[in-house]
Amino acid sequence: MKSKISKYFLIVATFVMANLPAFAAENQGACDLIKSLKPVIQTLRTLAFIGAAFVLMDWAWGFIKSGKVEMKDIEAKGIGMFVGFFLLFGVGLILQFVGSNAGQEYFGCVTGALK
Repeated sequence: MKSKISKYFLIVATFVMANLPAFAAENQGACDLIKSLKPVIQTLRTLAFIGAAFVLMDWAWGFIKSGKVEMKDIEAKGIGMFVGFFLLFGVGLILQFVGSNAGQEYFGCVTGALK
């Protein structure tokens, strides 16, 4: 089930990243959408990075609290936590890129350096 969801997420993310620059160059609506959603994108980016930190912190605190680490603990809990961390961190990086000037230039939006 998890691999199916991540596969769909990867397909959608690839489609959006591949097709949005052409769409943005033809239609200014995507640029206006990114500009109007910039506060939302920044909030979601911050929450994704905070969520990634909490996932990693929970993983580490469980091992610190128990005082011992066995291989079965790492296999049972560690792999899921690592996947969760990297998914949240990846979403944060994508949102960071979309909200930045480089991301807007990638999508074909005209940005001014000195405003």
